[in-house]
Amino acid sequence: MFFPEHAPREGRDGEHGSPLESRTRSRVLHMVSVDGPVTAAELGRHLDLTPAAVRRHLDALVEQGAVVPHEPAGQRRGRGRPARAYVVSEVGHRSLEADYDSLAVEVLRFLEDRAGSGAVGAFARERVAALEERYAPRLAAAGDDPAARAEVLVEALSEDGFAATARPVGSGGLTGVQLCQGHCPVQHVAEEFPQFCEAETDAFSRLLGVHVQRLATLAGGHHVCTTFIPTGGLARKTAEAAGVAPRVAPGAASTTGTTSTTARNDRTHVKEGSS
Repeated sequence: MFFPEHAPREGRDGEHGSPLESRTRSRVLHMVSVDGPVTAAELGRHLDLTPAAVRRHLDALVEQGAVVPHEPAGQRRGRGRPARAYVVSEVGHRSLEADYDSLAVEVLRFLEDRAGSGAVGAFARERVAALEERYAPRLAAAGDDPAARAEVLVEALSEDGFAATARPVGSGGLTGVQLCQGHCPVQHVAEEFPQFCEAETDAFSRLLGVHVQRLATLAGGHHVCTTFIPTGGLARKTAEAAGVAPRVAPGAASTTGTTSTTARNDRTHVKEGSS
């Protein structure tokens, strides 16, 4: 996660010397991962950095390819120059990781070749089951309200390094919580083996007690993983339709079928990736 530091010393915000400079830049990168798209002004307020320091770190991260400017598709430009927002690039996500992606992919290819794709799916579900088992008691303690359970899920995911955030979205009968994950430790494995995304989505449905919908993934080329969690009148209907009930035993085989294809019906109602 730490980039080499070559910038000159500066007189505020603790940027004296290369090690501290690198730590500050890493904080900027992590904050972009958590809150992106995020502007320089927002970064400065959250990290207590001067505008000059924020611009210097962002310019360096852009030059290194770790972050990129982001402008939502279809956004209308008003009068004046809009504030530039930033998101983490694929290079930046790679720098945030410390795993052995290439080795993991090779092992999974070997497993698929020898035992079939079903074996990869079983492995993905087994891996997620451990996380689900740890989270289940915390979410159960939050009660049956999907919104309250979503809050606890965000806390648990953030503690595990997923850079999770959530916010209420929707109106009328389609209201819910949009859960965003700015970091995924298996992103590049999931690019080739979507079973990992599917297993995680199914686990979220069981933990939350509603049929969640995956709208976007880092593995699919988006800047954040986005999951819609219904909390309004639709929540119970989607739960019943999918056969999802609260507090299902952790690690049980998925019966929800919650893949990214289910999200297409709601793209017009929920803004993707706007955590």
